[in-house]
Amino acid sequence: MMALNQEVRDYFFNLKDQMTEEWYDTLEEKDPDSVYASTNPEVIRNLKQQNTEFNGSVCNMFIEDEEEFFKEFDKWILAVARDNQHAATPIHNILREFMRVREQYIHYLMKFVDDTHEQVDRCQENSWLKLINRVFDITITKFVEEYYKNSKKLLAAQQEMINELSSPIITLKHQTALLPLVGDIDTQRARIIMENTLLQCAKKEVNHLFIDLSGVVMVDTMVANEIFQLIEALKLIGVQSTLSGIRPEIAVTAMQLGLSFDTANITATLTQAILKNEAEERSKS
Repeated sequence: MMALNQEVRDYFFNLKDQMTEEWYDTLEEKDPDSVYASTNPEVIRNLKQQNTEFNGSVCNMFIEDEEEFFKEFDKWILAVARDNQHAATPIHNILREFMRVREQYIHYLMKFVDDTHEQVDRCQENSWLKLINRVFDITITKFVEEYYKNSKKLLAAQQEMINELSSPIITLKHQTALLPLVGDIDTQRARIIMENTLLQCAKKEVNHLFIDLSGVVMVDTMVANEIFQLIEALKLIGVQSTLSGIRPEIAVTAMQLGLSFDTANITATLTQAILKNEAEERSKS
């Protein structure tokens, strides 16, 4: 029996290149976001190489126990799940290809059985079929798990970049900097603005920060409170701040809500804020 298992393993190993070419030639991918639809020669070469490596490794399922097999095969699963081209491919397209490759293995297993029918009984045939299905099921599950983890990491990194870009600290001169706020500010974004602003001001050794609100659509109690907290937190690390760009409709809303900006240093425009700060610096010198 072990000799027969080795024979079927070698049979699939010798077919690894042929199976890759057959698999690629029968692709019918129409999704432009899919790695399988790429016309880039380098992407195609890499895709074929990954499939050939899959074929060259998965055939060992016939001669190794499950734990030993996946100890080595997991490396392929992790590498492909983290591959940038596959990460940008919709998961249902990838799963479809796993299923097509499984069909390939079943097809060639039946061919092997037909060619060696006198040596292979029905029990052995069913055992191999169950093995193929089990290995593919486990592989698909492991791949989806890693694909999901990688997608979460990429999403978190993208969100962090978006958050940083949405609250950039722009260095001006004389240890001054600008924080231009744009759009709606919810609780999560306000927290990120607070953390990023304090971190960047300390890192860039800012001593005066201009906070421009001309791009903020709406100010409510929560937003105003977050702005006040930011100003107070900046004071604690030795950074003075000036608010500018409070639009008329925001001023009206603030009055209606009973919000007070009495303790904040305020100018009508960012230009006025910068000129005022420069005048104060000149008077000190």
